[in-house]
Amino acid sequence: MSQDSQQQTGFAPGQPRELPEEEIYRIERPVPELLTYYLLSALTSVIFFPLVFPPLFFRYRTMRYRFDDEGVSQRWGLLFRREVNLTYARIQDIHLSSNFIERWLGLAKVQLQTASGSAAAEMTIEGIPQYEALRNFLYEKVKGERRRREGGGGGPEDGAVPAGGVALDPQTAEKLVQALESVAVRLEELQGGRAPEVPPPPSPGEAASPEAPPDSPAWPEEER
Repeated sequence: MSQDSQQQTGFAPGQPRELPEEEIYRIERPVPELLTYYLLSALTSVIFFPLVFPPLFFRYRTMRYRFDDEGVSQRWGLLFRREVNLTYARIQDIHLSSNFIERWLGLAKVQLQTASGSAAAEMTIEGIPQYEALRNFLYEKVKGERRRREGGGGGPEDGAVPAGGVALDPQTAEKLVQALESVAVRLEELQGGRAPEVPPPPSPGEAASPEAPPDSPAWPEEER
C-alpha cells in the first residue's frame, strides 16, 4: 500500500508494519482509546445514550485477546459472556477498516472472516494501535498454515507428496511392500501350489539323477 493510499484510508504511515511475535503474543487488552471511541459513538445516539453506552463500556472492560502459535481468541461480556476461537487454518480473509473517529484516534478494526458462508466477520479485533503489524502477522500465520497443509512446497526429499496423495514414512512403506508380497505368495499357493524347483542341468559326463530334489514335492506316478 503506497503512502498516498494510506493517507486516503486513514492508516498512518508511521504505524509499524512488523512486530516480533513476542510483542504480538503479549497483546491481551485493547488500549484506552477504544473506550473513547465507544463514548463518542454512543453520543451520536443522543437520547439513546443511556442504553447504548453501558454495554459498550462493559465490552471494553471485559475484552481480552490471546494470540499463540495455533490461533487467536477473543472473549468479552459480563452477564452474557462470549468467546470466539479461530485457528489460523480457518481464517480465509483479513480486512482492515476504520471510520473517521477511529482514524482520528489512531485505531482500526482487524476483521477475520472464515469459510462459514456468513458475510459478517467471524471476529473483529479492535483497540490495537499496531493494527497493520497485527494484520501482517496474521497473514503470515495463515500463509504458513496453508503451506503446511499443502506439503510445504518441498521436493520428495522433504516428504512432500502430490495433491491427493498419502505420505508414508520409509518404515511403513517397507512393511506394506512385505505384506503385499506375502499376499501374492499365498494367492499363488491357493491356486495350485508353488512350482517345483528345477535342479541345475548336470555337467558333461554326469548322469542326471532320477530322483527328485529333496526340496521338491514327489511327482505323482503316471497312470497306467
